[in-house]
Amino acid sequence: MSVVNRIQPRPRGKHASQGGWQRQAAYLTMVLPGVILLLMFAYLPMPGIILAFKNYQMTVPTETSFFKNIFLNSLVASKWNGLNNFTYLLKDAPMLIRNTVGYNLLFMVVGVILQVGLAVVINEMRNRRTAKVYHTIAFMPYFVSWIVVMYALYAMIAFNGFFNQVSGAAIRYYNEPRFWPWIFLIANIWKYTGQGSIIYLATLTGFDEQLYEAGAIDGASKWQQFRYITLPQLMPTIVMLQILAVGRIFNGDFDMFYSLPNGSGTLRQVTTTIDVYVYDMLKKGNLRNSFGYAGAGAFFQSVVGFVLILVTNRIVKRHQPEMALF
Repeated sequence: MSVVNRIQPRPRGKHASQGGWQRQAAYLTMVLPGVILLLMFAYLPMPGIILAFKNYQMTVPTETSFFKNIFLNSLVASKWNGLNNFTYLLKDAPMLIRNTVGYNLLFMVVGVILQVGLAVVINEMRNRRTAKVYHTIAFMPYFVSWIVVMYALYAMIAFNGFFNQVSGAAIRYYNEPRFWPWIFLIANIWKYTGQGSIIYLATLTGFDEQLYEAGAIDGASKWQQFRYITLPQLMPTIVMLQILAVGRIFNGDFDMFYSLPNGSGTLRQVTTTIDVYVYDMLKKGNLRNSFGYAGAGAFFQSVVGFVLILVTNRIVKRHQPEMALF
């Protein structure tokens, strides 16, 4: 019997399909929690988009109402008002866009430099146990609540706080807007640098060590190895993450911007982002159509973020097609 005749074809059809699902069961199980969260917090609330185009008024369901839930009944019964809800958003648009976009650009630029730097430094450590300890220490702030950070920050920068007592100054940080861009930047770096370096570190561990050995033989210094070997290989990952970050550039870190200023009205001009503005609209129950204004702000964020991802990806695809997200 020839070799060709002894080769059995790979099974196809229903049984092969079932075997494929079984082989991928572990990976599918790992993805499942993320898919559930995505459905719960991204897709199920999506019908609420119509709030941005309605004059929402609370209406108690009657016996003939199709929806017995007050919110759903009010959502259906409220009248359409076109784009009127967006006019209230436009009143503070310059301040909101300046704060939201400005802070995010600052966080993106400084963040990517420090995250890549931290990943490279940890990857260069020869003692892997020491490297894990340092990375764990850098990663731990990610799990600290912003409420805890707010209390710690207040203890440090309050009028009678630690900084003023040590320096002998009498600075009212909660009345001085000029300090807060730096406070937000330091807080963002402290909390997210370790967490953001994980993807870069995972990418670095997959690089071919022979490239570095060849570079060292040719006399390349550590900086030259980083510039000509590490950075070019990291660039696709950096570009992909920055494209995704551009899509969130109109979404601020709500917990940070809302908690750290501790409710100081003096700081409103430098601490109010679109997310904080939307939340304030929802809190003002006495404000007419507050749900509509909040919905308009959230809808604006979603649409602009989606467009920015498409535009950014298009620009990257035109110049570096292999680095594009899709």
